Amino acid sequence: METNSINIKISRKVFNPVYLDYLTDETRIQIFFGGASSGKSVFVVGQRVVWDLLQGERNYLIIRNVAGTSRNSTFNEVKKIIIAWEISEYFKINKSEMIITCANGVQAMFAGLDDVEKLKSITPVKGVVTDILVEEATETTEDDLKQLQKRLRGKSKVKKRITLVFNPIMRSHWIHTSYFKGKFHDDDSFYQDKDLLILKTTYKDNLKFLEKDDIQALENEKNEYFYNVYTLGNWGILGDVIFTNWKTKDLSGMIPHFDNIRNGLDFGYANDPAAYNRMHYDKKRKLLYIFKEIHEFGLTNPQLADRIKPIIDRERLTCDSAEPKSIQELKDHNINAVGAMKGRDSINFGIQWLQGNEIIIDKKCQETINEFQVYQWKKTKQGETINTPVDRDNHHIDDIRYGMENDMTKGKRAGAW
Repeated sequence: METNSINIKISRKVFNPVYLDYLTDETRIQIFFGGASSGKSVFVVGQRVVWDLLQGERNYLIIRNVAGTSRNSTFNEVKKIIIAWEISEYFKINKSEMIITCANGVQAMFAGLDDVEKLKSITPVKGVVTDILVEEATETTEDDLKQLQKRLRGKSKVKKRITLVFNPIMRSHWIHTSYFKGKFHDDDSFYQDKDLLILKTTYKDNLKFLEKDDIQALENEKNEYFYNVYTLGNWGILGDVIFTNWKTKDLSGMIPHFDNIRNGLDFGYANDPAAYNRMHYDKKRKLLYIFKEIHEFGLTNPQLADRIKPIIDRERLTCDSAEPKSIQELKDHNINAVGAMKGRDSINFGIQWLQGNEIIIDKKCQETINEFQVYQWKKTKQGETINTPVDRDNHHIDDIRYGMENDMTKGKRAGAW
């Protein structure tokens, strides 16, 4: 088919009204941000992409910082809308290449900033890339965006756009400095000029699409930082972050030489992810390298074993000892799994030990990086910091503590710490 619109009637009722005015907006840079459960990803990453593909004029390059996270996020978001709208007959979905092609020839292509060679070569079969959409844009750097803008070249019948979608995790972020300062304040919900559009939404803009439990969880959030960011949708101001002794680096050239390996696992299933990390520890220089992660929801223990076994073979895997049945199931699949000893004050002991090392995280371990950015101490109602970490966004930090347990206790796996 030529690049003509596929004439399908989509009811306006499927769209959240707060976003409907932006279905065809052509502002060059568009920012959709705010709190959790606001529906911004459903609209921007799912509905608008599918709508535009049906119109036959726009090719999308949809980006996450790490390519591996796209399959279970942006790629699935587009697939879900195609299925929900019952229009699968008009789309060819290539799961291995992560390319979705509409019957009129336009495409949505998915990639990660960590896969530079693929990013350089990716091009639609018809026309040019007209839209770059960056999900979880706060995971990217300013230089990343500059490089992505170079992909918007060539003649097009429609105006080219860059769209950023994110939760506003830190006020010090380059996105806030570049696009918000002097233009957009916390009590604003909308800004637009000829080149920039900013829309802020929260769960209150999406109530008819939420369950009661979803709403209560956001409204009952006790932590001030998380309440501001995820409930109110305001730019976060982190207080007493726990870890400042870490940095990210491309470790791909070093990984083949790592030989002092540790493995840790925190179990999860529906509401919490299964979190795994692989590490190398340089004891002499007190350098901890974190270079591999698994972060997935809904994995059964046999599926988890299938993911981990090719990575670790018969190496020790230290797991959360609160789930002995899960540990046994891993053992049944030939995983050398052991339970962490934990013990009295083990969390704070582990934190202090980690603080005494320099931590280097491979740039591909995005979920691990996200946790190190926001892991912080609790505060009292009076605003005083107490020596207890917030029990949230710590799945990878927990599995890292488990994996490094023997190093912390000098090889002793008995008794309280």
